[in-house]
Amino acid sequence: MGYTDQRFDVNLSILFTELPLLERPAAAAAAGFTAVELWWPWIDTATPDQSELDALKKALEDAGTQLVGLNFYAGQLPGPDRGAVSVPGEESDRFRANIDVAADFAASVGCKALNALYGNRVEGVDPAVQDELALENLVLAARAADRVGAILLIETLNKPESPLYPLVSAPSAIEIVDKVNAATGLGNAKFLLDIYHLSMNGENVSEVIAAYADRTGHVQIADMPGRGAPGTGELPLEQLLDELKKAGYDGWVGLEYKAADAAASFGWLPEEARAAK
Repeated sequence: MGYTDQRFDVNLSILFTELPLLERPAAAAAAGFTAVELWWPWIDTATPDQSELDALKKALEDAGTQLVGLNFYAGQLPGPDRGAVSVPGEESDRFRANIDVAADFAASVGCKALNALYGNRVEGVDPAVQDELALENLVLAARAADRVGAILLIETLNKPESPLYPLVSAPSAIEIVDKVNAATGLGNAKFLLDIYHLSMNGENVSEVIAAYADRTGHVQIADMPGRGAPGTGELPLEQLLDELKKAGYDGWVGLEYKAADAAASFGWLPEEARAAK
């Protein structure tokens, strides 16, 4: 067991960000990785020009990297926003316009997981109205994901860093997963288990793993405090990943941590363990 027994991918929206987007897949490959994930790369548009999508596809393929996770349009992220799914008006419209664009791009590169961030609570809007809109949008997203053979991910964030985001516990995200699956009958909505966010919320990650490993579709890690590489903080990340494995999770583990020098931050993981298994 241990780190060498996992399937890791590099999140290119938080690591290698000193490079232009199209150069990051090659940088990850140079560090030994063959799998990557991305937040929605175009924060200013839900519907980028086809040429931009084609250029990203080519960059991934030229580097020999497999995209294993992609966020739907999520507003200004990084920035003040935490998704568009539950945000009425223009943001919801943008999300809807993005659904097929993101799903079709995922299909074009063989990506099988699409993450829909729920969105912040909006002052003056009834939370129940936001939740109703979110369910409508997530049902559309789940159907689009299913059309391309992908799963839909629902993510818990953490309250200290995302105080307006309503899904700040594992059960709150699982509740949405269950609602979407009940509404679609597809069963392709899954929990995105982010060990860093759960830990920042003060949750017992081992208990979350025991309760929800069977409904988990993707895992992300960073150490705490600081959201740095494994070994920079206090979390028993190796042990927690072992617990996930023993609970039956055999999916991807996204490296979603901050590092001033990404290439130098992978010392905790032997080079031979970086290529996707």
